[in-house]
Amino acid sequence: MTGDAEVFRLLQVHLDRQAIGFPPAGSGADLRLLKHLFSPEEATLALQLSFRPSSLAEILQRAGPGISAGEAKGLLDRMVMKGAIGWREREGVDQWFLYPLIVGFFETSQDGVPAPKFLGKVRAYLEQGGFAGSFLASKPSQVRVVPIEKSIPVEHHVATYDQFRATIAVARGPFAALKCICREMKAMRGEPCKKTSRLETCLYIDDMAATALRRGRAREVSREEALSLVQQSEDDGLVLQPTNAQHPDAVCACCGCCCGLLALQKRVPRPADFWASTYQCAVDAASCSSCAACVPRCQVGALTVAEPNPAQIDLGRCIGCGLCVPSCPASALRLRRREPALVPPEDPEALYEEMRLNRAR
Repeated sequence: MTGDAEVFRLLQVHLDRQAIGFPPAGSGADLRLLKHLFSPEEATLALQLSFRPSSLAEILQRAGPGISAGEAKGLLDRMVMKGAIGWREREGVDQWFLYPLIVGFFETSQDGVPAPKFLGKVRAYLEQGGFAGSFLASKPSQVRVVPIEKSIPVEHHVATYDQFRATIAVARGPFAALKCICREMKAMRGEPCKKTSRLETCLYIDDMAATALRRGRAREVSREEALSLVQQSEDDGLVLQPTNAQHPDAVCACCGCCCGLLALQKRVPRPADFWASTYQCAVDAASCSSCAACVPRCQVGALTVAEPNPAQIDLGRCIGCGLCVPSCPASALRLRRREPALVPPEDPEALYEEMRLNRAR
């Protein structure tokens, strides 16, 4: 039997071969994080999983004769309930798959309720810097930015995947609302969110929602309430960042003061090079009154105003969320469609397959 230390190293290598990667940490922080989430028996079975959902029969075939169907299903279900791996049901058949770290088992293992010990281990691993580089190098981006409805020009034909209300309208459901782990972490440190006082700002859709509801840590909402949550996030000035797929399974409502994704975007010199977005902002210099009302609405520091000059947009930083557009009293801002338009993969599984192929090149 593989020793405990060896199986966690094997799992780290296995995760690192997936769509986003899980690079090793010289300090051992990678193994400490995995040991927090997986027992040695669970880690051994997780080696038979990938980002592609697999049935129990397929997993057992890969695992060999050393484990029974009952033992394997028990371990798989235990990992699902801890948020360490993903689960879905297709035509009455259970399927299991691996999550990446972010957006993945970091969020699902907490379900909006942060555990200080776990967060400390995540922080120790992320401080090594390897994962951030792997995340940013992933092509296409794991998440995309969709513009708020008020900012989309009426003369533009808007693809369904850029109009998030249309995405919710055609989703099969269920829908689940839960707390944002990033805001909860900030609140634990005495730094409440400056953009919203709402707690439930994360929205899971379809398979992701079904898994969260199965764990009992999320609140099921109707399609109508899901649409209302999106509207409230737009009203609060939050950036909507769903999974980069035509049929996404989750959407984050992000702020510049709390959220990990936007924090990473703000640290890189050109966020627009790393995040998928169909639009970028443009300013009509003749109409701009230099009032600077748009500046605090931008969550990535793309807008600056130095009176008496009109607003300036750093297109290397603009991620096309459109939050600034309705804030302009002079109607001097608009979204301009980027060319060529970025068409996201069909679903999360197709997204991770494309990311894996690009990593292998």
